[in-house]
Amino acid sequence: MNVRLKATLEFSITEGAMEDALAEYDEITVEGAIREVLDKAIAVDDIKVKVIEGPNTLEEYDQQSGS
Repeated sequence: MNVRLKATLEFSITEGAMEDALAEYDEITVEGAIREVLDKAIAVDDIKVKVIEGPNTLEEYDQQSGS
């Protein structure tokens, strides 16, 4: 039997950690990073991740931070 879960996740991250995490992988998004972490942790079949608020890419982060 498959189980479908839907959750809301909200977290804060320091500026340096956010920039380092996104810069470490070429063209990764926050959505992609969360998807990878969940997939590696529990090997799920289908993951849908959507950033509702805040930057999703390094470019969006740079625009928001004024860098």
